[in-house]
Amino acid sequence: MRQARRTLKKIFGYDDFRHHQAEIVDALIQGEDVLTLMPTGGGKSICYQIPALVRNGTAIVVSPLIALMQDQVDALQQLGISAAFLNSTQKPAEQKAIEHDLMNGQLKLLYMAPERLLNGYTLQLIDRCDISLFAIDEAHCVSQWGHDFRKEYQQLSMLHARYPHIPRIALTATADARTRQEIIDQLALHQAKVFINSFDRPNIHYAINEGAGSRDALWRFMQQQHPDHAGIVYCLSRKGVESIAEWLNSKGREALPYHAGLAQAVRCHHQERFLREDGLIMVATIAFGMGIDKPDVRFVAHMNLPKNIESYYQETGRAGRDGKPSDAWMSYGLKDVINLRQFTDNSDADEQFKRIMHQKTDAMLGLCELTGCRRVALLAYFGEQLEKPCGNCDNCLNPPKTWDATISTQKALSCVYRTGERFGAQYVIDVLCGKQDERIKQNGHDKLSTFNIGQEHSGPEWRAVFRQLIAHGYLIADTEGYGVLKLTAKAAPLLKRGCQEKVLMRTLRKPAKNQQRTGNGTSMVSMTANDQALFDRLRALRSRLAKEQDVPPYVIFPDRTLTEMANLRPGSEEEMLDISGVGQAKLARYGQAFLQEIALD
Repeated sequence: MRQARRTLKKIFGYDDFRHHQAEIVDALIQGEDVLTLMPTGGGKSICYQIPALVRNGTAIVVSPLIALMQDQVDALQQLGISAAFLNSTQKPAEQKAIEHDLMNGQLKLLYMAPERLLNGYTLQLIDRCDISLFAIDEAHCVSQWGHDFRKEYQQLSMLHARYPHIPRIALTATADARTRQEIIDQLALHQAKVFINSFDRPNIHYAINEGAGSRDALWRFMQQQHPDHAGIVYCLSRKGVESIAEWLNSKGREALPYHAGLAQAVRCHHQERFLREDGLIMVATIAFGMGIDKPDVRFVAHMNLPKNIESYYQETGRAGRDGKPSDAWMSYGLKDVINLRQFTDNSDADEQFKRIMHQKTDAMLGLCELTGCRRVALLAYFGEQLEKPCGNCDNCLNPPKTWDATISTQKALSCVYRTGERFGAQYVIDVLCGKQDERIKQNGHDKLSTFNIGQEHSGPEWRAVFRQLIAHGYLIADTEGYGVLKLTAKAAPLLKRGCQEKVLMRTLRKPAKNQQRTGNGTSMVSMTANDQALFDRLRALRSRLAKEQDVPPYVIFPDRTLTEMANLRPGSEEEMLDISGVGQAKLARYGQAFLQEIALD
């Protein structure tokens, strides 16, 4: 561990380990298996990179996405570490050269996708090499219940059988108790040491708004909170991605689309631009984001309801990796709930899988509709207790009001029943509001006792009522039709005369303007005007150097390091080494350029 700490300071420029990093590094150096859960930005890569440098041989890192390997290897090479990747984007001669370096012990880390690792040729190659450890990144991909399932991950258990004496580490930022156990079972990690860090990301402000796909609400949020910051906007469909990206560009914000329907070259180009340029917005389906290391993503917005809390946590975690205040903003509606249920029910999965997926969707919907602290509920889902409300979510800063919705609920349920449980929400709302519609007349529903009894609510208010009735379990959206609403057993007592049960619902509210945010737990440092001016110049210098070398700016130095330079103003190489994130390799490469810029101030 003495060597590990020296390596941490000399190469990475950090004075000490964080969270459970020291214990994880020690276990791997000693040859033990490890399963670790750390939030995004918590420093997972250090956990295997330090042991890879301390132990003899080459570390094999299993990474699920080819597009990310280049940036990870670029970052290591900037630190003076011999690292490479093997994937299908390389020419045969380049692959042969890397294999030669591996055979001759000239690499400390080698990245590859699970498909390549499981290839017979690759395994025979590894058999002849000195391997220090196996690191399985994004290990939640092993879980069939998860949001990023990759069947190849389940075959990685063969590493334990084939190389029983080589330590393995499985890493993920997202896994509930069920997924953690599945990772252990599928990867044969029953003897592994398990380290679970807090899932809390206190620098992220969570806000969830009613009204799916609300462009105006998204624009107000971006203009008020992030007028020139980088961010990610998630949409459910490819069509939605293209539409929102085009609309944002028309409004003057540069936005790039990203979805599986685009050519791989286009996706790679857009991802490279997002990583390397400041202030861009990526509009994407869930195909984008896993392993993204960009530290200064200031917001993640969802235009639709994610299918489960794991997806939501994983995707929102891409904001604020640098610890500075960031936003997780979402807008959703009744249609999202119905679409997710239809997607699950229309799949070829077995009934047990469908049942579990519905439970996960219900938990996600419950997070949206609750009236208490969102962070308390989010952490509780992962088995972590928060002692008090966070003070940094929309419900804490702008507590939702509730209203007695018992009579409205009875009207809604009665109308669903009297129309034969054969229609979707909009049709039932039209009946409640007394709409003069030919279809309603043809069905004879203008003669029902529930026709025109809902005048006290507008259409959007009734949609909020139906959404919450689904969330509270009084209705289900049957997928045999087009979101046909059906009563559940829970609804029956409310339709009986003399029912004493009360139904409380959230009021439909407008997002509060200029909410005061605590920024709890962030590493935000207040800067004077002079410090800010120097910080801006250092960022400009970093951008020039990054373009010259064709790497993302944060690979040279993250914002946190530049902030410390602007505040402390080091005047020598010795003082520069005291800055967090400045190691020997980066000092030799960039030290003089940054010292000269600081000296100009």
